[in-house]
Amino acid sequence: MDIKGTVAIITGAARGIGQATAVALAGEGAEIVVLADIKEKELEESARLVEAEGAKAVKSLTDVGDIESLRRLFADIEARFGRLDILHNNAGLGEGYPDWPDVAPERSVAIIDVNLRGVILGTQLALELMRKSGGGVIVNTASGGAFVPLPPQAVYVATKAGVVHFTRSCAPLHESHGVRVNCVCPGLVDTDMVRESGDDEIAVWLKPMANSVQLLEPEDIANAVLDLVRDESKVAQVVSVDNRALVNG
Repeated sequence: MDIKGTVAIITGAARGIGQATAVALAGEGAEIVVLADIKEKELEESARLVEAEGAKAVKSLTDVGDIESLRRLFADIEARFGRLDILHNNAGLGEGYPDWPDVAPERSVAIIDVNLRGVILGTQLALELMRKSGGGVIVNTASGGAFVPLPPQAVYVATKAGVVHFTRSCAPLHESHGVRVNCVCPGLVDTDMVRESGDDEIAVWLKPMANSVQLLEPEDIANAVLDLVRDESKVAQVVSVDNRALVNG
C-alpha cells in the first residue's frame, strides 16, 4: 500500500510504539493520523509530533476495552472522513506489580479486554469501513512473549498468543474484504510499559533478560509496522522483531 494520502488509526498512540508508528506514518505521507488512547495529556505530544511531520492529527479519547468507546471511534472517523485505510491495533496492558497469580482479578479482566478483545473488536469494526474504502491494512501488536511461557505475566502472554492466532485466522479477509491483517511481535522494547512493570526502573523479573540483550526502540517496531503496511504480499503474517544479545568481554 502506498501510505501517501491515507487515513490511519493507531490505538495506544499516546506514547511508546503507538506514538512512534503514528509519527512514522505521518512521515511517510499519511494525510490523517487518528491518535486513540485514554491518556489525554500524552496525546497532545503525539499530536504535536505527527503534525510536525505534515499530517493532520486527530485526538480520540478511546478505551479499546469498551465496545461502545470503540464504536464511537469508528463512527466518528466514518462521519468525518468517509474512509479508513490503516489500523494499528496497538493498545496494550501488562500485569504490572504484583505478578500473576497475585494480580487483582480486575486487572486480569482489563488486560484481556484491552489486549485481546480490543484487537478483535477493533478489527471487526474496521472491516466494513475499509471495504467501502476499497480495502485496507490492519497490523496488530502482539509480543515475543506469545511464544514462550512467562509465569509472572501469564495473562499478558496468553492474550498476546491469542492475538497471533487471531491474526492468522484473518487470512480470508484479504479475499472477502480486501483487507490484509498482519501482526508484529516485539521483543523487549524500551517503553514506559516495561518501566512501569515494577517498582524499580525495570521489573525485577525482566532484569535478567534486559541485562543480556540490547533493548529495542519504539521506532524499530514502527518500521516493522510500516513494512507490513507497504508490502502487498504480506497477508496474515506474524513478524518478530527480536533483541540482539549483548556480548560480554
